[in-house]
Amino acid sequence: LHSVFRRRYQLQQIALEFYDLHNSGTLVAFANNDEREEILSKILAAPLPNSIFSSFMGTSINYRKFMNSWKSKIISQWVNGKMTNFEFLMYLNSFAGRTYNDLTQYPVFPWVIADYESEDIDLNDPKSFRDLSKPMGALGEVRAQQFKDRYESLQSSYISEDDPPPFHYGTHYSCAAYVLYYMMRLEPFSRLALALQGGKFDVADRLFHNIGSSWKSASQENLQDVRELIPEFFYLPDFLTNTNHFDFGTTQKSKHVHNVTLPKWAKGDPERFVRINRQALESDYVSKNLHLWIDLIFGYKQRGEEAVTSLNCFVHVTYEGEVDFESMTDVVQRESTIAQIQNFGQTPSRL
Repeated sequence: LHSVFRRRYQLQQIALEFYDLHNSGTLVAFANNDEREEILSKILAAPLPNSIFSSFMGTSINYRKFMNSWKSKIISQWVNGKMTNFEFLMYLNSFAGRTYNDLTQYPVFPWVIADYESEDIDLNDPKSFRDLSKPMGALGEVRAQQFKDRYESLQSSYISEDDPPPFHYGTHYSCAAYVLYYMMRLEPFSRLALALQGGKFDVADRLFHNIGSSWKSASQENLQDVRELIPEFFYLPDFLTNTNHFDFGTTQKSKHVHNVTLPKWAKGDPERFVRINRQALESDYVSKNLHLWIDLIFGYKQRGEEAVTSLNCFVHVTYEGEVDFESMTDVVQRESTIAQIQNFGQTPSRL
């Protein structure tokens, strides 16, 4: 055992994630929080010579102190330029409960480039980049006003705490369906995407087939789309190529969906696209502004008045602590709520 982390499952603090020396992880969900803590205590009381812990923790209190110290160390390394932006975002995702072992809580990364039309891209030009101080839904002025109007309309009819709280977005920036949308050309995601759609791929026009079009949809055009990216956009060109030769059908414009259409500056090369996207992530502009996006996703602008002002409010059941499962006696309501949590997105734990 190399490490063990507390994890959420279905927005409940009932899971643990174990990693071995080969960085192979296993997510285990328990019946309840008490059962999880009992198992964790027994693990911490044992000698762990190969773990990240200097010696056995003994108690969950020592474990908590260790984790807090580790977080502070990681933040210090990033602030002092001793860690890449990619590495830091991966750590933040992990600290906030995001993991590759749960599609519903997959690591979330930002769109960083805003120019998908030019023949060449200048990463020294601020205009090439997305405004990281705003959530995706606030980037387009017209659409942002529509989201603001929606929130104000819902707020005006919000009478009691029994009513659903107002929100800007009915969809989320990260959910299992979006992961499968991006990764459908690679197994096991292809198989999972088929299962999600009842054994066949979605309609061709709704599939991930053009990066520029996906950016326009998520940043400006579609009121149901405010999705962010996944880590693979910054290290894995394979997900952009249909090497398995799946038949994804033909769009309404008679375009056969095959490999993902890249921006012109990628010159048709998936590796070049990923390399430039990674360079953009590590650029001076992003390094100076990334903390603003982090505040929205993981920090103080995630909830409350700061979230309202920033146009960053999502449906309440996507937030940890907003659903009281213990007092939920209606089986149908419970199953419906869990299905919504599983399918429509979960906001990361606030750091």
